[in-house]
Amino acid sequence: MTRKQLIVQADDFGMCHAVNLGIAASFADGIVTQTSAMAPCPWIAEAAAFANDLGIPIGAHGTLTCEWDFFRWRPLTAGRSLVAADHTMHRTLEGAVETVDSKEAADELCAQVESLRALGMTPNYLDCHMGPCTREGFSEACRRSNLPFLYPLLDECLAFDSIAMLSPLPAQEKKPWLIERLEGLEPGVHLIVSHPAVDDPELRSLARSDSENYCWAEPNRTSDLAVLLDSEVAACIDALGIELVSVADLSV
Repeated sequence: MTRKQLIVQADDFGMCHAVNLGIAASFADGIVTQTSAMAPCPWIAEAAAFANDLGIPIGAHGTLTCEWDFFRWRPLTAGRSLVAADHTMHRTLEGAVETVDSKEAADELCAQVESLRALGMTPNYLDCHMGPCTREGFSEACRRSNLPFLYPLLDECLAFDSIAMLSPLPAQEKKPWLIERLEGLEPGVHLIVSHPAVDDPELRSLARSDSENYCWAEPNRTSDLAVLLDSEVAACIDALGIELVSVADLSV
């Protein structure tokens, strides 16, 4: 391949209103090319409306955990292993790994895919929220849903020449890092994963300010949004002749 193709993915579509607004803006006015949608989350109907109105390509963000202190969601199915004592999903990946049954996970993941389809969305792939707590369950869900897995963790995976995540970097380092990465891309298909959201009190209410994962509630997301909307980043992509694509484009 002589072309440089780049997928810029925004995760957690449907999680909350601030995330939905950030992802919609990043697609309409920025460089995001696809998003992974969380079917069990309370704002998924709004996400579907944005996706359908704007034509945002989506994947199914396979969700078997819920990490927040004050913002909880439940599975779509009745698998007992999928929930903790409060009947919401497990707070940590480690807790899910210890508890979640692979068959119940596959049933839940397939239900999530079908829920997205019922909302008028067409998932092009399956990936995972916080990590695949059961590889057997995710593999079975890929086979039953006839979807590839996004990451090179399963046999059913897609192939990329590079994968990187924007979100964990310090805010001031994100733009220089992204421009340097764009300038270094070789011909092939590349993936960058982000988590944009608008600055809103809703984000800061997800977790205690002293929680270990608070950076994933607000700081990582709002700083992602700023970079994804940055005109210099867009100009760099144009100048380098990088083709912005989605997984849907690769399957054509």
